Amino acid sequence: MDNNNISIKSINDLLKSNFFIPSYQRGYRWTETQVTDLLNDINVFSPKEIPNSNEKTWYCLQPIVVKQKNENEWDVIDGQQRLTTAFLILHYLNQGYIENRQKKLFSLKYETRENSAEYLQKELNGETINDQNIDYHFISSAYKIICDWFKNRGEQFDVNTFESKFNFSTKVIWYETSKGEDSIDIFTRINSGKIPLTNAELIKALFLNCSNFANSDTEKLRLKQLEIASEWDRIEYASQDDSFWYFINKNENNLATRIEYIFNLMYEVAQAEDVEVEERKKLRIKSKEKIEERKKEHQTISERFGNDEYSTFRFFNEKFKAKSEKEINDNWQEIKKYSQTLEEWYNNRELYHKIGYLIAIGTNIKNILKGKEEKSKTEFANWLKQEMESKFKNTNLEEVEYNGKNVREILLLHNIQTILNNENETNRFPFDRYKKESWDVEHIHAIATEVKVKKENQIDWLNNNFIKTYNHHDKNINNQIGQIIKSGNQIDENEFDDIIDYVLGEEDNSIRNLCLLDSGTNRSYKNDSFKVKRKKIIEREIEGTFIPICTKNVFMKYYSANVKDIEVWNENDRTSYLEKIQKVINQYLPQTELAENEQ
Repeated sequence: MDNNNISIKSINDLLKSNFFIPSYQRGYRWTETQVTDLLNDINVFSPKEIPNSNEKTWYCLQPIVVKQKNENEWDVIDGQQRLTTAFLILHYLNQGYIENRQKKLFSLKYETRENSAEYLQKELNGETINDQNIDYHFISSAYKIICDWFKNRGEQFDVNTFESKFNFSTKVIWYETSKGEDSIDIFTRINSGKIPLTNAELIKALFLNCSNFANSDTEKLRLKQLEIASEWDRIEYASQDDSFWYFINKNENNLATRIEYIFNLMYEVAQAEDVEVEERKKLRIKSKEKIEERKKEHQTISERFGNDEYSTFRFFNEKFKAKSEKEINDNWQEIKKYSQTLEEWYNNRELYHKIGYLIAIGTNIKNILKGKEEKSKTEFANWLKQEMESKFKNTNLEEVEYNGKNVREILLLHNIQTILNNENETNRFPFDRYKKESWDVEHIHAIATEVKVKKENQIDWLNNNFIKTYNHHDKNINNQIGQIIKSGNQIDENEFDDIIDYVLGEEDNSIRNLCLLDSGTNRSYKNDSFKVKRKKIIEREIEGTFIPICTKNVFMKYYSANVKDIEVWNENDRTSYLEKIQKVINQYLPQTELAENEQ
């Protein structure tokens, strides 16, 4: 939907228009909830003066997508439900005037209902439901709901105030498609969800709107539009790379067009840097009464543009007030600056890993952008390190346990810093796989309380997991295990739980016995000892499953000083593993712990 015109129109701006609802659209279907929600929203909405402006805040309806037929005549491609409801409200308000003072309303004509325009103008009464057809049923029902809503307002209700708000402070995003586009095709794209009308689509129309280049010659206009469209596509294409996308997002973040992420981010940064928010903190304005009084002259960005699904568009629409070529260029350069910053971080090995880590553990990217402001590369690198250190205040590795605070953050940092420490390593930590595959914190050697073995699986479990070591010195239990394996006879599950305790040994929930693993691999071996887990890790890596480098090092026993038994995760292995974690991430741990460990 390129080269389309977009603007903001009040309900009053629509009054001279004639709207045609094509047959490919379904009829009017708004319910009582939808109608009353709209009425209630407008009723409680209070327009505020916008500081340093002649305008007031306004209530925003979702987009109306139209295609021009003739002068003041429009095919409605999307938004007919909202238009019909707006007409019904206007019709009710008009009844409060004598006939010669009533406003001429916009007309609505449904292609599927030959006399629909006349019905809407003359036959609505607010008392009866018209069951002549399904469309008239819903329209007459909605009109009755509107009439009843107004009748049930209390003495404090001022219908004139409501009418003024509805006419002049209730606005729609007016999206006018080019004449060359096929209306049915546009309708199908919007309503199939394949190409929804998003903030990105609306903002793109702002950039490519010819009226914003009023003083440019035709060729210059065409070249500028091509330049923006080309760069737009490049940014969108780059963000379609999941490696980049999951680097800048904590979670999946499903957006129809990923360039919208930058627009949302710019709005979030503006909110975070809002001087009015800071001013209210300084003045200690907290009570509802004081906030309402303050809003009369000073509004926050959130109060001006809202936090609904189209707030980002309204924020950008404000940036195009001057409708000048300079304004277009400045806005586009700002977007490119954000895009270039994110790509620079992604392409820098150290920044990729450290910023990616902070985002993965919950740091908002807007805070990282703020941390970067007016800093040299060295200063920004120091800021990132301090930010990472702040996550581990009062952390003692020897006290970190399964399901405890920071365990996932520590294991993730161990993997990332291990990669960073190897300057010859060309592979990067795959944040996309880490987030898409739902990695778990899991025991290296299973603990008995997590293990449940069905009766029919007892023999296989013992064959796979029982290794006679110095810890297994109880002759009676050893003989019992041997008898079960030899005879093939299962025992009671409760009795077998005691054997599980014996085979797996003392429970260890400390970080010495924990690693990161994708949930698929984890589910496949949760009941197993180190021996079986090691075998399955090797098999899954051969199959192409990504195994985190530190997890692979654990099961290959690369951390172990003396490898006596490759199939057992013993005390020496656990001690060596803890020491390695400590050494790799020491720079981020509290200095008190460092000093103690260096003595």
